[in-house]
Amino acid sequence: MENDVLSLISQRNPGFSKGQRKIAKYITANYDKAAFMTASKLGKAAQVSESTVVRFAADLGYEGYPEMKRALQELIKNRLTTVQRIEVSKEIMERGHIVDTVLTSDVEKLRMTLDELDRASFEAAVQKIVNARSIYIVGLRSSGYLAGFFGFYLNFLFNDVRVVCDSAASAIFEQIQHIGSDDILIALSFPRYSRRTITAMQFARDMGATVIGITDTENSLVAKNADIKLYAHSDMLSFLDSLVAPLSLINALIVASAEASGSDLEDKFRRLEKMWAEYEVYEKHD
Repeated sequence: MENDVLSLISQRNPGFSKGQRKIAKYITANYDKAAFMTASKLGKAAQVSESTVVRFAADLGYEGYPEMKRALQELIKNRLTTVQRIEVSKEIMERGHIVDTVLTSDVEKLRMTLDELDRASFEAAVQKIVNARSIYIVGLRSSGYLAGFFGFYLNFLFNDVRVVCDSAASAIFEQIQHIGSDDILIALSFPRYSRRTITAMQFARDMGATVIGITDTENSLVAKNADIKLYAHSDMLSFLDSLVAPLSLINALIVASAEASGSDLEDKFRRLEKMWAEYEVYEKHD
């Protein structure tokens, strides 16, 4: 990204004051830790005052230190290895309060996703789902569980829903080889982004299909290769990423698609309940 924090620091470094150079040097060498520091803590680490840190953020063009901090967090999402994530998490999680930190973070991400959701894009995605001949869903690695959940419920609503399995790159192409202009591909990927997901999206677009991307930021390659883009916040928590907000967005898409499809859900599930009972799919309750 041309205007990420490190690029801005590099571009403007010649004009920095002595104190600003100390901050720039610390962030450049320790951006993974700086991304989760308060202005006060960053100032102590760089041996400058808190007010110097705040002015530094403003001089880089940010509205305030919190905005620069968020920009740093976006920068590191796809750069850190799993080992680095664990090291960083020690800086942001208080021992004995992990459950509070994790649940509070999840609630915050749900609120941010709701507040920032583009309703027009959401409705466009629903209409594409409802009107598609075939629906392909690709989500690899941890996003595979989101794709499986999505496909499981869409399969109750539509006749041709295909979840692309996490396998060799050639096998992924084989699974989507018949995709065409009447079809859609829904791609889900969050940091660290799957290269094979991006490749599948590019192939689907080349074949004339509509691609719906569900990811965390407009700067991701998922967003850049999608016709319709939906964003759900996903934050780094130790070695894993929180997928609570993405799952909630998927829930909303399923419910909205069911509503827009005009199908008789009661009749469908009445037949399903009869089948489940006949083949003893679920335990019976007295």
